[in-house]
Amino acid sequence: MEAEVFRETGTETARQTQLLHEDRLLPADDKTRTIARRLYQQIRSLPILSPHGHTQADWFANDQPFPDPVKLFVQPDHYIFRMLYSQGISFEELEIGREKIENPRKIWRLFASNYHLFRGTPSRLWLDYSFQEQFGLNVRLSADTADLYYDAIQAKLATPEFRPRALYHLFVIEALSTTDSPLDSLESHAKIRASGWKGRILPTFRPDPVVDPAYEGFQANIRVLGDIAGEDTSTWRGYLRALAARRQFFKSMGATATDHGHPSARTADLAEPEAERLFLAVTAGSADHSQQELFRAQMLTEMARMSLDDGLVMQIHPGSVRNHNAQLFARYGLNMGADIPGPTDYVEALRPLLNRFGNERELTIILFTLDEATYSRELAPLAGHYPCLKLGPPWWFQDSPEGIRRFRELVTETAGFYNTVGFNDDTRAFLSIPARHDVSRRMDASFLARLVAEHRIEEDEAAELARQLTYDLVKKAYRL
Repeated sequence: MEAEVFRETGTETARQTQLLHEDRLLPADDKTRTIARRLYQQIRSLPILSPHGHTQADWFANDQPFPDPVKLFVQPDHYIFRMLYSQGISFEELEIGREKIENPRKIWRLFASNYHLFRGTPSRLWLDYSFQEQFGLNVRLSADTADLYYDAIQAKLATPEFRPRALYHLFVIEALSTTDSPLDSLESHAKIRASGWKGRILPTFRPDPVVDPAYEGFQANIRVLGDIAGEDTSTWRGYLRALAARRQFFKSMGATATDHGHPSARTADLAEPEAERLFLAVTAGSADHSQQELFRAQMLTEMARMSLDDGLVMQIHPGSVRNHNAQLFARYGLNMGADIPGPTDYVEALRPLLNRFGNERELTIILFTLDEATYSRELAPLAGHYPCLKLGPPWWFQDSPEGIRRFRELVTETAGFYNTVGFNDDTRAFLSIPARHDVSRRMDASFLARLVAEHRIEEDEAAELARQLTYDLVKKAYRL
C-alpha cells in the first residue's frame, strides 16, 4: 500500500495518498524522530551543490527536451539496468547502446513490470521521489500503471518547464559539475557561458585517458594532448607541461576540481630520470602491468603537485574493478553496470604522496572508497591527521541510507564532521539529483538527532552541523 499521510488543515484532517511517507528514513522512536524532523526542516530547502557527477553539459547548452521516459530514467542509470540485467533481462530488450530507441513504450512496460526488483534499494527511493514530486504521480509503478506513468511523464517532458535549464532552477541547484576528458574542447560549457544563462555548470578535469596506460587509445591520446596544448608530449617534461596547460584551460572555464578514477590508491614519488624512463616505456606500449600501475601511481603524485600550484581540488576515486563482465565490455564498451568494488589499501598506498605533500594546508585531496572496511581502520585516521586530506561521502554502491549511516558511525569518532565534505550525488540521471540529496539530508538529520537524544551534543549544535553537512562544507571543500 502507498503511504497514507495525514495533515492538519484547520480543524479538519485531510487524507492524502502518496508514494513516499513524509517521515521516511527518520528514526522510528518518537523522541528521536521529533528532533530529526526539526533538524530536517531547517535544511530540506537549502540550495543543492553538486560538485561531482556525470550529467552532460550539452543538455544545458542546447536546452532540448528529454525525448522520452526511457531516455530520462532507464538508459542513463546504471543502478536500473544492472538490476534488470541481473534478472535475465538482456540489453537488447532494453535497447541499451542505441542512439535512437525504437520502442520506448515497450521498454518502459518491461521496466514497470519489474519495478518490484527495486524494493528496499535506494533506487526505489530516488525514483519514487521523482515520480511523486516532479510528475505528481501517487500510485505505484507496475505493469498495470505503466502506460499511465509513460503518458504522464511524456506529457510533462513536452512542456518548457521540463527542459534541462528549467529543471536546474526548479531543483534549486546552485552549482553542478560535469566530468570531462582532458581532450574535451568544453564546447558545450563555452556555449552555456555565451548564452548568458545564469546556471553554473562547471567542468571537472578527469585525466584518466592520458594518465592510465591501460586506457583504450592511450598512446594516441598522448599525441592528441600534445597537439591541443602545443607541447611535445613525446618527452616527460613536455607531457607534464601539456597536462598543466589543460588544467589551466579547465580552470579558466570554471573548473574547481580534478577527478582520478584509478584502479588503486597507490602513489609513487620517483626521481625525474626514473619517471622519464617509465614514461617512455608506457608511451612506447612496452610497459608491463606492474609498470603501468607504477606510472598511474606516479601520476597521482604529479597531479597533487599541480593541484598545489593551480589550486584545483583533487578527488581520488579508486577501487573499482572496471568492466568485470568481459562479454558486455566487448560488445557495449565502458560504463555498462559491470564495475565491481574491490579491496583498497590507503595507508601504505598514499604514503609516498603524503610524505611529499601531506602537510600542505593549501592542498585539498578528497578521498573516496568502495571498501567500507577502510572507513574506521584507514581513512578516518588519515583524514583525522593530514591537513591536506578530506573524506568524500559514501560513493556508488554505498550511496544508500544504510551506507550513509555506516559512514557517519565509522568515521565521525576519529575524523569528526569537519574533515568530511558534505554530500555529492555522482549521478548520470539528472532527475535523481534532488532525490539523492534529500536522502542524504534525512539521514544526516537522523544521525544528528540520535546524538542529541543521547545527550552527546545539544540541538543547537546539531542544527549548525546539519547546515554544514548539507551546504557549507561542500562549498568550502570544492571552492565553490
